[in-house]
Amino acid sequence: MTDRIPIPVELVNKVVSECGLSSIGRASIREIKKLVDCLEQASGQRFVRMEMGIPGLPASAIGVEAQIDALNKGVASLYPDIQGLPELKDEMARFVKLFINIQVKPEGCIPTVGSMQGSFASFMTVNRMKEGKNKTLFIDPGFPVHKQQLKIIGLEYRSFDVYNYRGQALRNKLEELLTDETVSSILYSNPNNPAWICLTEEELSIIAEVAQKHDLVVIEDLAYFGMDFRKDYSRPGQPPFQPSISHFYDKYILLISSSKVFSYAGERIGMLVISDALFNTQAPDLKKYYGTDNFGHAFIYGTMYALSSGTAHSPQHALAALLKAVNDGKYNFVDYVKEYGEKAAVMKKIFTDNGFHIVYDKDLDEPIADGFYFTFSYPGFSGTQLLEKLVYYGISAISLSITGSERTEGIRACVSLVGRDQFPDLEYRLRRFHEDHKSLVK
Repeated sequence: MTDRIPIPVELVNKVVSECGLSSIGRASIREIKKLVDCLEQASGQRFVRMEMGIPGLPASAIGVEAQIDALNKGVASLYPDIQGLPELKDEMARFVKLFINIQVKPEGCIPTVGSMQGSFASFMTVNRMKEGKNKTLFIDPGFPVHKQQLKIIGLEYRSFDVYNYRGQALRNKLEELLTDETVSSILYSNPNNPAWICLTEEELSIIAEVAQKHDLVVIEDLAYFGMDFRKDYSRPGQPPFQPSISHFYDKYILLISSSKVFSYAGERIGMLVISDALFNTQAPDLKKYYGTDNFGHAFIYGTMYALSSGTAHSPQHALAALLKAVNDGKYNFVDYVKEYGEKAAVMKKIFTDNGFHIVYDKDLDEPIADGFYFTFSYPGFSGTQLLEKLVYYGISAISLSITGSERTEGIRACVSLVGRDQFPDLEYRLRRFHEDHKSLVK
C-alpha cells in the first residue's frame, strides 16, 4: 500500500470536511482519532497512528482473571462503596509505601474512574477550600483535557512551559505566577505527557517549598509511574523510588493510572492518593458546598458521590489483584512496559535519519529518556502545519500547540500503537516526506 502515499489531497480534504474540522493541526486528540478512523476507511491505508496514548500491550492476565472471578461471584448486582474496596485501599497504601517510600493511610487511597475522574474531582474540591483561591497553575506542557475540565466547571488556570525554567530557574517563575494568592493548586505530570521530561529531586523540592509558602495543594500526575527507564523503579521496597512531591511536602494528591502500567485502560480504573495531612485538613469554606469542613469527607462523600457514586465494582477487584501481585514481588510491571522505551529508541532514529529533530531532547544536561512519548519537528514548518502535511503520508500525531507548549514547531508522538511490523512503512513514509520537502530546509 505504500505506493499510494501520499494520500490524494482531494480525498483528505473531503474527509476533513465531513468530520467538521476547520484545522487538522489544532484538533483535539479525540478529533484526530475520529479523523484518522475515517481516513483509513476512505483511503484503504493503515495509518502509523501516534495520536492517542492508548496502551499497545495486552492487559495483564492477573487483573482479567480477578475481574472475571468477581463478576462470576455476583458483584455486578451490587453498588460498590464510594470510598473503594477495603482490600484495594490496603494494596494502594502498600504500593505507595513500597514504590514511592511514603506512608499514607488507606482511608486516603481512593479508586477513581481513571485518573481523569481523579483530576476532575481534585479540581472541584481543592478550588473550593478557600474563597478567592480558585485557580490551578499548570506546569506545562501537559495533558490538554485537564484544562478542559477546569473550563467546564467555570474555573480559571495559569500555565507556563517549564522547558526554559529548569533547575533553580523554576523558583522565580513559580513565584511570579503566585504573587496574587489566587492559585489553589499546582499540577504537573512526571514523567511528562507530552514531552517525556522528568522533574528532578531539586525541582520537586522547589515546588514543595513554594507550595508550602503559598499554602497550595500539589496534584502530581503519575500516569506513567516508573516509566523513566533510565532507572529501575521496579523493586518493591528497594531504592531507587519513584520521584515524587510526597518526599518533600505533605499536602498533595497523587494520580496513578492503571491504563499504562497495567494496560488496563478499557476498564477505567485509576488510583487517587490523598496525603494524611490534606485528608484531615479543615477548610471552613468547604461547608458552603459540602456541609463539612473536612477535606477527605468532602472529597469522598461530596465530590465523588456526586460524580459517579463510586467506581465500577469488578475493575476494583482486578486492580486489587494486580497491586497485590506487584507488592508481593510476583509481577514486575516495569519490565512489562519497557517495550515502549525500546520502540521509542528505534522510532526516534527513523525520524532523525529523515531530517526531523527531537524537540524536547534534554533533561537539563542529560539526554531525555526513551519512553511512551517523544516530540519532533521538521525545519520550515510549525507543528500545526507539519501535522496537516503528515496526514497525507498516513501518519497521525497531535500538535504541541494544544498542550501548553511554547515549542510551537513541535508534534507529540505516542509509540504505543505503532507495531514493530510498521517500522519499515514508517521509514518509507518519512523518507518520502523528506524527499518531497527537503528543499525547504535551509
